[in-house]
Amino acid sequence: MQRDGHIRLLPLHVANKIAAGEVVERPASVLKELLENALDAGATRIDVAVVAGGRNLVSVRDNGCGMTRDDALLSLERQATSKIRDVDDIEHIDTLGFRGEAIPSIAAVSRFTLVTRRADDESGTRLVVNAGTLAEVADCGAPPGTCVEVRDLFCNVPARRKFLRAFATEEGHIRSVFTVHALAHPDIGFSLTLDGRETYRFAPGATLEERIRDLFGAPFAESLVPVANPPGGKGSSVSIHGYIERPDSSALLRHDQFTFVNGRPSTAPVISYAIREACPRARAEARPATILFIDLPPEQVDVNVHPAKREVRFRRPADVREALIGAISAALTPPSTLNTTNTPAAPITSPLSNAPSTPQSPTVPKSLAPTPPPFAVPFSNPPLPIQQSLPTPTPPQATPTTLWRWFTVLAETATGYLLLETDRGIVTLNPRAARERIAFERLLARRTAISQPLLLPETVHLPPSDSARIRTFLAELESMGFAIEEFGRDVWKLDAVPDLAAGLAVQDLLAAIAADIAEAGAKRGGTRWRDELVARSLARSYAGANVKLTREGASKLVEELAATSQPYICPRGKPIMIFTANSELSRKFDN
Repeated sequence: MQRDGHIRLLPLHVANKIAAGEVVERPASVLKELLENALDAGATRIDVAVVAGGRNLVSVRDNGCGMTRDDALLSLERQATSKIRDVDDIEHIDTLGFRGEAIPSIAAVSRFTLVTRRADDESGTRLVVNAGTLAEVADCGAPPGTCVEVRDLFCNVPARRKFLRAFATEEGHIRSVFTVHALAHPDIGFSLTLDGRETYRFAPGATLEERIRDLFGAPFAESLVPVANPPGGKGSSVSIHGYIERPDSSALLRHDQFTFVNGRPSTAPVISYAIREACPRARAEARPATILFIDLPPEQVDVNVHPAKREVRFRRPADVREALIGAISAALTPPSTLNTTNTPAAPITSPLSNAPSTPQSPTVPKSLAPTPPPFAVPFSNPPLPIQQSLPTPTPPQATPTTLWRWFTVLAETATGYLLLETDRGIVTLNPRAARERIAFERLLARRTAISQPLLLPETVHLPPSDSARIRTFLAELESMGFAIEEFGRDVWKLDAVPDLAAGLAVQDLLAAIAADIAEAGAKRGGTRWRDELVARSLARSYAGANVKLTREGASKLVEELAATSQPYICPRGKPIMIFTANSELSRKFDN
C-alpha cells in the first residue's frame, strides 16, 4: 500500500465499516446493542433468537414503544439518537445506550431487517439494509414494538468474519450477554432460542431472587447471602443491593461476579478493589460469586469511558468504595451474637427466602434433634478417630446458635477436624482456625491500647507523600498505642509502639500503614493495618498448636465461634468451616 502523507476524507462506506469495528466485535456485541435499545424502548417482553452462534442470525423482538417510519429511517443515520439533545445531556445519562452509531454500524456489516410499529399506528414499517445499502422501505402489518433481524454478520468484511470463533464459543458469549441483561431486569420477561431450541423463558414481574434461581438453579441461590447498604449509613448517595456467596459454601459453584451500575452491566477498578478488600484474602483470591447493583445519581458516573460501555468512571470513587466495603462486610457478618442464655434463638432461613423469622424455643424439639449415625464417634481423651472405632453413642443434646437453628458435634477426625450436624447440613470445622478467630476478636475488643516503650527512640524518614498520609492519621496511630511526633521535614520520632508490634521494624510499620491508607483510604487503611497486625501476632502464637478436645470442649468452642463477627474465616484469611447443604448431599447421592 502506497502512502503519500496527505490527509483525505474516507468514503462513507469505509467510515461505516470502521465505526462498526468499534461497536460490533462479534455476534454478542450485536445482541448487547439490540437488547439495550429494546430496554430503553420500555419493553416488558423481549424474545431473542440466534442461529449458528450468531453468524447466521441474531434476532431481537420486543413489545416496546416502536417507531414511526421517519424515526425508523433516521435510526439508520450515524449519530442519530432519541436519548440526548445537547452536550449537557451526556453528563446525565440515565438510559442504557445513547451513542447513536450502533444501528447504522450493525447494518453496515450485515443483512439487516427492522420491522416496527407504534401502538397507535394502523400499520408498521419494514426496512431492509444490505451491507449498508438501504434496499427496501415499506408499510407492513406488525404487532406493537420492534423486531430487528441481523443476518450474515460481516458478510462484506471477510477479514472480520474469519476471526470469529467456533459456533460454541460465540454461543457462549451470546449466553453471557443474555444472562447479564436478564439478571439486571428481573421485572422484564425474556426468552432465548438457540438454533430453534428454546433455552430460557422467563416470565415478567419476577423478583431478583426468582430470576437468580431461574438462571442458575437453587443450589447457587442457596449459597448466597443478601448485600445491602449497612444500617445507619449517612452522607453518601450510593445505594448497594444484591448478593454475595456465603463464606462457608462447600465449593464455589460459580466464579462469576456480576456488577451493575444504575442498571447497566459494567464495572470499574474501584469495584473490583472493594470486593477484594471486603472479602477475607483467601476468599477474594477465589473470586466469590457476586451479584451487586450500585445505584447513584447519573451525574456522578461517566458511562462513556469505554466504546462498548463495559467500564464506567465515578466522580467520587471513594464513596463507591466505602459503600461497597461496608455493605459486603456487613453481609458476611452474622446478624447477632450467640444466645448463651435461655432466651430464644432465631432460626437461620434460606438467604433468598421471604418467609419471616419466628422465635424458636431454646429446647430443641425431639422432631428436630438429630440422632447421630452409627459411625459418629463419642469424644474421649484423646478422641477416637472415625476410622478406628464404630461404637453407637448416646445421642448428645442439640444446641441452638445464630449460625444454625441447632448443631450437634458428631466426631473429631484423625486429622483433627470437627464434624458437626446442623439443621441445614454437615459442617467440617478447623478447631485451630476457630481458636485464632476467637482470640483475634477478643484482642481487637480491648478498650485501651497497650503501648510498648522503645529502649531508644527511633527516627523514620518517609517520602513526602507517605508523610502527608501519616500526618492525617496521627490521632488513630496514638489510639493504637504509638507515641509518635514529627521531628523535622518528613522525619518522625517514635518513643513507643503497640505491644503487638514489639520487635517489628518501625520503618516497615509506618511504610505499611501509609501504603494501606493510600490504597484503602484513611478509615479503612487503619482498620486493615491493625487487623493484619493482630492476625500476624496470633498466627505466630498459634503456630503448631494442637489442643485435644472433649465433646464438651468442642461444643463450647463452636458456641464461642458463633459469637464472633466473622465465624467463617480466620484472621489469616483461611476458611474455618466448610458447609455442605442437605440439598447438595441429596443431589450428589441422587436422592
